[in-house]
This record gives sequence, C-alpha cells and structure tokens, in this order.
Amino acid sequence: MEILVCVKRVPDTAENEIEIKGDGTDIERDDLVYSVNEWDNYATEEAIQIRDNVGGSVTVVTVGDDEAEEVLRRQMAMGADKGILLSDDAFEGSDGRGIATILKAIVKKGSYDLILTGAQADDGAAQVGGMLAAMLDLPYASLVNKVDVGSGKTIKVGREIEGGNQEMSEIELPCVLSIQTGINEPRYVGIRGIRKVASVEIPTHGAGDLGLSADSVGTGAARVKRVDYFTPEMGAGAEILEGSIEEKIDKLIELLKAKGGLK
Repeated sequence: MEILVCVKRVPDTAENEIEIKGDGTDIERDDLVYSVNEWDNYATEEAIQIRDNVGGSVTVVTVGDDEAEEVLRRQMAMGADKGILLSDDAFEGSDGRGIATILKAIVKKGSYDLILTGAQADDGAAQVGGMLAAMLDLPYASLVNKVDVGSGKTIKVGREIEGGNQEMSEIELPCVLSIQTGINEPRYVGIRGIRKVASVEIPTHGAGDLGLSADSVGTGAARVKRVDYFTPEMGAGAEILEGSIEEKIDKLIELLKAKGGLK
C-alpha cells in the first residue's frame, strides 16, 4: 500500500511562550522552537503501522520553506520511507484552500492508495483534509481514531461520536483520512534514527514543477485572510493562574476542591 502523509511544521507550544505582535498581525516568531504538528505525528505513526502490516511505503510531504525540511527528516527517522518538500515563494500566504491545491498537485504526480492528514494544525481550521479530498474527488473521513486495513479495495475506519460511542464506516480506496490524536502511541525518535536520514536527499518541488500558476495559490488567491490576533479580555469572575505549569495545576486543583468540583 502506497501511503502519503501530509505534515506541517508548527510552533511547539510546550517549548514556547506565545506572544502576539503589537500591531496584532501575527504572533512573535523570532526564536520560536518548531516541531511537527501533533495530529500529523499520529498520522505518520498510523501510516508506518499500516505499512508494516500490509507492505508498501510511506511518503511524508510538507508545504513550507527550507526549514520545514527538518520535520520531514524527523518523520523519516520515525520510519517513513521518503520525504517531499513543496517550497516556493508563490506559496507564501496560502489559505487552507491554497494548501489543498498544492497538495493535490503532488498527489496527482504519484499513485497513492491512502492519503493521511492530521485532524487539524496550528490554526485550528481543520479544513485541508476535507478540501483535498473534495478536489481529488475521493472518499473522506474526519477525526478517525481507528483504521482496519484488509486485503481488498476497502478499509474500515472508526470515529468517536457523541456519548463516547464508536462509529465504524467502510470506505473505498483510494481515500483521504484526517487522523485524530490518540489513535496510537507515536514512537520515540532517537538520535541514531535522525543521523541515519540526515544525508538522505529530499526532493523539492516549486509551483512550476507542480504545474501551478502563481496566481492559483498564495496570498493573492487566498479567500480567507487573517485580519487580527488578540488575547480575549478577562470576563467577570475569571481568574488567571500564575506560576509554572506545576504551580498552576496545584492552584487549579485547590480551586476545584474549594468550589466542590473535586472531593
């Protein structure tokens, strides 16, 4: 089975204190620590497990600048077979539809049975997987937390629905799935694995290589534009807990106990 996993390089919220620029146009990105999007990490692990069970290969792809190559190498160190970087100044400022357009172009250059994305990324829009499936005219399932692959032309996928119940669906291949966290336990990536893939060549494709015109992606083609970042005002009765994470947890537990939420 040939599997393509779409991943993204995002600010690591566990390692950064996120601050908003004074003009509200973006977050402060200088000196941020970046990592692979958490949901995408689960998608890569699921792809590797499927490949190990039924054979085939796993390719990871990302849209970004040269620095985005690091997340591809990490996923390859994790066990993915190949990586593809989609990088071009024309891609800058693409919205969800633009990213899906770029990914569609690389999908068309291959022959994939299964395309996986994370359920959402750092912007929280959860759009790209569904848009990509629509553009490719392929079956799609979102928030997938179980995948059963047999020997036929269909797979079974599970989704958690209201009340904690599980919904199982059968989907024809090829298809697109957006993977939910908790579907598996992503494996640890060690230094040895990272060194092993450090010199592996990762092909880079720009707009011209993908057959995309510059005006079909990027800021000019974006139909959704982010106009402001701001921190919500603290409402009446709200309290901001200060201190380290451990201190905040202790304070929260005490507050919950005091209000009868915990015994």
